[in-house]
Amino acid sequence: MKTYELTYIISPEIIFEEAESISKNIESLIQSKDGIILKQENPTAKPLAYTIKKQASGFIGNIEFNLEPEKINELQKELQKDGKIIRYMIIIKEAVKIKKEKKSQKEPLTTEETKKEITTEETKTKSTHKTYSKSGEEKIELKDIEQKIDEILGE
Repeated sequence: MKTYELTYIISPEIIFEEAESISKNIESLIQSKDGIILKQENPTAKPLAYTIKKQASGFIGNIEFNLEPEKINELQKELQKDGKIIRYMIIIKEAVKIKKEKKSQKEPLTTEETKKEITTEETKTKSTHKTYSKSGEEKIELKDIEQKIDEILGE
């Protein structure tokens, strides 16, 4: 058995109670073909996006059911005979497969490893702040340069 979903539109020219009885007839039709009703939404009056058979609104219903694939054609013929159903669509519902997430191969870092990473980052940032003179004799720090600039500008 496959899982199907039937969405149908019933003509708005009938009253709500008749639309519910047509919905019950569709359910009994599916069950007469040895189908199993899984989920059913009662028809509700809704406006249509475009006109269908000169109708701008209709009662839209939905039924999810299990049925043998050989009996789907018989069900479609029965639905076509009913003049109050202006449009229907039967689709095959496939099971949704959920993929398992792969666990990463890396193990979490220990506190010692994180300390090592932090110290290496600090030394990298310190080394970028130091500048060397062209002769290479003496290391001049950025703070010293800023102090000399402030003295020259007189701030």
